[in-house]
Amino acid sequence: MRRVSSVLAATALLLLTGRAVPGKGGLDEEGFITTWLLLAPIPLDKGQSGADVPGKEQIPGEAKLRPKAGDKVKVNGKKLVWKVYQAKGYFFDVNDFLGKVTEDSVAYAVCYIHADRALPDIQLRTGSDDQAVVYLNGKQVLKQAEDRELTKDDDITDVSLQKGVNVLMFKVVNEKEDWSGCARFTDKNGQVIKKLKVTSARE
Repeated sequence: MRRVSSVLAATALLLLTGRAVPGKGGLDEEGFITTWLLLAPIPLDKGQSGADVPGKEQIPGEAKLRPKAGDKVKVNGKKLVWKVYQAKGYFFDVNDFLGKVTEDSVAYAVCYIHADRALPDIQLRTGSDDQAVVYLNGKQVLKQAEDRELTKDDDITDVSLQKGVNVLMFKVVNEKEDWSGCARFTDKNGQVIKKLKVTSARE
């Protein structure tokens, strides 16, 4: 999404506000996921817009992907590698991950959520810059087709977590400039669910 901020400006703001230090267990103090596996960039097809992406798989069977760090994927003749990314704030920043601004592209972000008991009737709160598709345990729970800036809790989706390992797959598009996503789990009243552990491996 084209806006005034840049990767450097965002990083400076995080440092000033004290949001640059992740918490324990892959979550920050507000419950946002800080531990991810990222795969990027996958360029948009010629003539394709970001709004087209939520209706198309960039990797076949994307909902069922269960990657680990170091796994290689060939997309459109280009080899990409899944890599661990520790967010510097409440969101994963794909431009920061890549070390440069990359436009008109798609990224995948995956993490593994470990719950010590089943958690029915909770909420997944997400935000993205720009379009996004989110899967939980192989089921699509969100399709967001608008170009927009990142905002905390922009999307609120009713979900459930199973006891044990849960897989969160977050696909996000960048049209121009900033490229990011955020996610956390809360109860119906918006209270953060803290007894979760998030990792970049199934373990």
